[in-house]
Amino acid sequence: MNIVIVGLGALGTTFATLLKKAGHRVSALTKRKYLSALTERKVGISGIWGDHEAVLDGIYSGISGMQGQGIDLIILTVKSFDTESAVEEVAPLIGGQTIVISAQNGYGNYETVASIVGKEHALLARIIFGARTISPGRSEITVIADSVRIGHPEGAIGEDIIRGIVTEIDKAGVPTAYAADVNEILWDKILYNCALNPLGALLECNYGQLAGCEETVNIMNSMIKEIFDVTAAHSIKLHWADAREYIDYFYKKLVPPTQGHYPSMYHDLKAGKKLEIDALNGAIVKLAAEKGIQVPVNDTIARIVKAKEKMLATRQGTQ
Repeated sequence: MNIVIVGLGALGTTFATLLKKAGHRVSALTKRKYLSALTERKVGISGIWGDHEAVLDGIYSGISGMQGQGIDLIILTVKSFDTESAVEEVAPLIGGQTIVISAQNGYGNYETVASIVGKEHALLARIIFGARTISPGRSEITVIADSVRIGHPEGAIGEDIIRGIVTEIDKAGVPTAYAADVNEILWDKILYNCALNPLGALLECNYGQLAGCEETVNIMNSMIKEIFDVTAAHSIKLHWADAREYIDYFYKKLVPPTQGHYPSMYHDLKAGKKLEIDALNGAIVKLAAEKGIQVPVNDTIARIVKAKEKMLATRQGTQ
């Protein structure tokens, strides 16, 4: 396949390295400021999946070098706040058979992709392996809780086409499976991330520490209960009958395998980067407002994260 990776952060570097090593043609779009560190087009990963390196077919800050190449697959790994601009940029690369996969955190990314390129070109992926950026084009895989799951929330792309893409990504070394219920699976992760990511970032601790502290457990439980109220009001289907059932599974099955993991929001906050809170707890607040529901815990957490983000940006600007 002829593949374009949009965003060479931790996830993008992982997909780029393994898909290129598997024999696909792989190019990448990244920010101009990183190009000087990637002149040899070398990328690589380390960590729990072993050490792997590859030389990409091209690394660009714009699409002009990729036009007319007949792109089969675009994997979108940018932060959620960059989704709209990134998809608008790559839209001219999309031909009749091109598929765009949203492989991102949070709520609303697939919807944005589909609104720009059409749902017949858009797929949704739930990513639940952890990776961190070591340097431009280098990332470390730190943890995996489940295979990547790929599907179409609206059934607009044939299962055979999706399974073909899934097979190629899985063969490349990224554990991947087809998911007819991908939207419900994504909401499993949204629940998980909303509970853990902002608190882990703000308190600078790992998931195990959050689950071992009575005060943070109470906060996380309240956030989860609010999310169940919001999804029920929007008729969003979940895998769980109620918040109590999910909370039991959360602490017994989900947290233990990732107890030593620090959220990506923690690393982004430490690096002074913009945070994805609007696609997580911020999205819950927005969905709640649409139904006139109060979600005070999610709202407060989202506001604290935004305040922390602004204070760090101000501090860095005065240094």
